[in-house]
Amino acid sequence: MRLGLQVSNFSWPGAPASIGPTFGRIARNAEDAGLASLWVMDHFFQISVIGPPELDMVEGYTALAFAAGQTSRIELGTLVTGVTYRHPGLLAKTVTSLDVLSGGRAWLGIGAAWNEEEHRGLGVPYPSTRERFERLEETLQICLQMWEGDESPYAGRHYQLDRPLNVPQSLRRPHPPILIGGGGEKKTLRLVAQYADACNLFDLGLGPEGIPRKLEIIRQHCEDVGRDYAEIEKTCLARVTLSGDGRGESTPREPVQTVDQAVERFGRLSEAGIDTVILGLGNDTDDATYDLVAEVVRQVEPLSAR
Repeated sequence: MRLGLQVSNFSWPGAPASIGPTFGRIARNAEDAGLASLWVMDHFFQISVIGPPELDMVEGYTALAFAAGQTSRIELGTLVTGVTYRHPGLLAKTVTSLDVLSGGRAWLGIGAAWNEEEHRGLGVPYPSTRERFERLEETLQICLQMWEGDESPYAGRHYQLDRPLNVPQSLRRPHPPILIGGGGEKKTLRLVAQYADACNLFDLGLGPEGIPRKLEIIRQHCEDVGRDYAEIEKTCLARVTLSGDGRGESTPREPVQTVDQAVERFGRLSEAGIDTVILGLGNDTDDATYDLVAEVVRQVEPLSAR
């Protein structure tokens, strides 16, 4: 099993001046602790499950480019880009540029978008759910075509590209891996089976309506499109505050856990079929936390999803 880190809260003491130094330190700590990947949200307003929209939020790809300059190994992606925010040709160029400048460490994390408030607030069109999914599929097709080096015109329902040129090409071949976020069983998980290298699910629990059900739906979609289910990396977003002694204020959404408790939790996720857990660390700015993170990494690396 691999572990990653998502940074979703940038309202640190001393912000905005402290944002750059603090985020850079988090990126370096994450890499030094052995985490495989670093993720940021692709939002422009803070989302309600974390805090009010007025909290600090930095643009995702700018943040990842900054993190790339602070690190040398850790992989970088958004969890996940809203398809409505960027024209697909420009999105392919953005991810390619991140991949080239980081030495081949970029991911394309993408989804159908959902935050109507920030769309309206910033003047970004917010189409119907059906149209957003149509745009998502066309965007996936365009990105893959551009990474293949195919410059022939693309004519879709929503996007028309006369010459989808992509130079320089990504360092990672055949393309930066594609992660699709969301658990919608009819549309999102079908797109996972058809186009993605990875899926991302919330920690939905291990009951019959939780993660095992979502993974079984992906398996069924893979059978329908002739895809090997094992090719898809199954990732899960899980929030936790790591504590050496387990003390602290715990909530259902963000439990305080010791290393042993976290390892046990991630072991259960591995048994359910999860390959990678992406952590939302409640104490990600505490340098001492990363000694605990490194121990969790050491203990969960031997785990393999079944």
